[in-house]
Formats: sequence, C-alpha cells, structure tokens
Amino acid sequence: MTQMLKYWQLIRSSFWFIPGLMTSGAAMLALGMVALDQAKSEEWLESVGFAYTGGAEGATTVLGTIAGSMITIAGVVFSMTLVALSLASSQLGPRLLRNFMRDQINQVVLGTFVATFIYCLLVLRTIRREEGDVFVPHLAVTLGVVLAVVSVGVLIYFIHHISLAIQADQIVARVGRELTDGIDDLFPDHLDPSTRPSRSGGDNSDIPPDFDSEARPVLASRDGYVQSVDIEALRKLATEKDVVFRVERAPGTYVVEHRPLTYVWPAVRVTEELARRVNSTFVLGSSRTPGQDLQFSVDQLVEIAVRALSPGVNDPFTAVRCVDRLGSALCRLAQREIPSPHHYDAHHRLRVIHPPETFPAVLDTAFNQIRQNAASNAAVLIRLLETLAVVATFVERAEDREALRRHAKTMARVAERGLTEEEDLSAVNQRHAAVMEVLDRPTEENAHLRLRHGQPAATP
Repeated sequence: MTQMLKYWQLIRSSFWFIPGLMTSGAAMLALGMVALDQAKSEEWLESVGFAYTGGAEGATTVLGTIAGSMITIAGVVFSMTLVALSLASSQLGPRLLRNFMRDQINQVVLGTFVATFIYCLLVLRTIRREEGDVFVPHLAVTLGVVLAVVSVGVLIYFIHHISLAIQADQIVARVGRELTDGIDDLFPDHLDPSTRPSRSGGDNSDIPPDFDSEARPVLASRDGYVQSVDIEALRKLATEKDVVFRVERAPGTYVVEHRPLTYVWPAVRVTEELARRVNSTFVLGSSRTPGQDLQFSVDQLVEIAVRALSPGVNDPFTAVRCVDRLGSALCRLAQREIPSPHHYDAHHRLRVIHPPETFPAVLDTAFNQIRQNAASNAAVLIRLLETLAVVATFVERAEDREALRRHAKTMARVAERGLTEEEDLSAVNQRHAAVMEVLDRPTEENAHLRLRHGQPAATP
C-alpha cells in the first residue's frame, strides 16, 4: 500500500498524467462524434439550430485554425508555468516546486489545450472532399468550436490563477494549509484536558528487558529519504513471526545503505526473508514528502522565512506571514493527542515501537532557524513572542509548556544581544513577559479566556 501511495504521489506531481487522460478522452470523443455524424441524417442536423452547416472547405479551415491556435497557446501556457516555477525556486526555495507541479489547475489547463488540439486533428482527418464522396462531420466541427470557446475561458482563468499563485502570501497560505491537513491526518484524536500526565510516552514496561542487548538490526537495502513507514504491515509481520520491531528511521530522515532501519527482538528469528519484508514496508525516495513527514511542511515555511530574512532579500513581512502560519499549526497540534509509540497485536502483546512526532520537536523545527536569522530584526522577534503567547493558551501537556517557556527565554536572550535600540528591546521584553504570564496561569484559566474571546476550547 505504501509503495502504491508513493507512485500515486509521483503521478500527481507530473505534468503528463492529467493531460494524458484528457487527451485520451478527446480522442475517444472525436471518434464518437464522427460516428454520430455518420449515423444521423441531414434532416436531423437541420433541426439543430446552432450546428455548423458549412462545407468541407470551411470545416477544414475552422478545425485547422483551432488546432494551430491551441498548440500555440499550449506552448505559451507551458512557458508561463516554467517562469512561475523558476521564480518560486529562486526566491522562495526549490522545495516549493513540488507544490506548483501538484497544482491540478495547471495540469488541467495544459490538458485542455492539448486535448482540443488532438480532437480537432482527429476530426480534421475524417473530412472528405473528393467529388462524389463528400463527408463533413457537422456535429464534430460544432463541438470543436465549442471547445475552442471554452479554451479561451480557460486561458483567461489560467492567467488569473498564475498571477495569484506566484504571490508570496498565497504560497505561504498553501503550504500552511498542507501543514494543518497533515496534522489532521497524523493526529486525528483531540486531547482530553482531564487526562494528565500525557499518555504519549506509552508503557515502557511492555518492552522486553533484554531488548537492547538481544535485538538485532535489519539493515537498509539502499540509500534514500524515508518517505513513509507502513506500521500496520510491520505489526502484522511482527505478529506472524512473533517478534518485536523498534523503528529506527522515522519518515523524513535519511538512511544510508546497510544502516539499521529497525531492531528486531529476539535476534534468533531474523532471517533474510524477514529483512526483505521489513525493507518493503519502508518507502525510500530521493526527496522528502509530506505524507507522514510533518516536519517537511514545517521546513518549507521555515525556508521561506529564512530566505526572506537574508540580506539579499530583506523581506520581514513574508517572514512574519510564515510565523503566523506556523503558530496556527502549533495551536492545532497542541490540542491533539500524541499517539502512543507502542503498537500491539490482537492479544495486547507489544509488536512495534515507533516514536511519533511530538509538540516540542515540531516547535524546535518551526522556530529555531527563524530565531537564529532574526536576531537583529525586532519585528520578527516580536511576532515570534506574540505567537508563543497565543500557542501557550492552547497547550495542556507539561512538556509542551516547558518547551514554550524555553523558546521564550531564548528569544529574550537573543534580543538582548542583537537589538541595539532600547525601544525595540523594551517591546520584546513586554512580549516575553506576556508569554510567561500565560504559561504561569493554570490551564483551566487559559481555556476560560479562550472561550471568553471566542476561541474554541482545547476539546471541541
């Protein structure tokens, strides 16, 4: 299943799949319309008031003009798409190219023009002008004109869409939506505030006491980034072989060939067949993907922010937009139950140990690099602390609150070293104090304040 998802993601990110489907559909439509023209009489055609009623010469000219125009416009659309890709790569980061290539609107627009071209070409070849053998597919020509009109509308919409797509705010918003969607997929369960302490740590008493000394590694069969891990397949395999797996390489990490993917206990049950099946549950690729790698989308927003803060760009407004989106995602993550790293079989025997992403780890990924590159930028430091104050009203777990406290203190120290203007430093200190005030309040009081200000409680 994981391998199929990998190939589906590759297909979705291609410029050939949807245009190919649309072109195939256009070819079948052309054959069908010509067959319908051959089956209908001229009397029936005259009853259709909007149908093309010209001769063979006129039909050839109309279809030839449409076909030539469509292939020309397809080239223009492709050039505009490449310009957008180049602009996004140079200004916002090459890892954002995947988002543009996955944009189905671009793929449908390209497919529309190519499909119309193929349709007109196939209908054009059926027109016969020899004396005594004249055939003009009037309905097919009429549909070709309709497709041309639709294609003009698609071109206008594409120009509007591509103009929006290359705006920094739109790109940040798109990556932010992908991040929140990833949180919804990976952490579907909402946190119960009455459950303290957090249950995310799991029950370590189920781990065999001699696991570290007796377990044997299963090595990777090749290099690459771990794109996804089929935990359910690992659990079934562990149940079948009566072993326990501990996953060593989480999605998003890079694994070197012949380095451990998992450890297996007991070691005596490790065979070549088991190692091959374990490798098949890990999907490796040349790049990271957002499917199970939550921090990939976080890294995309961080990359945009860091590039915006570079001396060559100097665009703190874009960095602030990224901080806002990261804060929104952290608020959502703080309200979600972190799943247990322990996976059991039907008889409640431990089978797989797979540590999940945690709020402190995502927080570190989100704010460390931005803070480091914004040491002398008061506006970004102030927004970072304001965002921490908002996130602090949502956290329930003690370790999450401590992570926020650590980041707030670090940002205050960075400001003291990097800011020279007293007013800027005073503004940063005020925001730092506000974060600490929220973190020092009981979680029940923060939940009450959220409700009073129209924000949802931690558990909807």
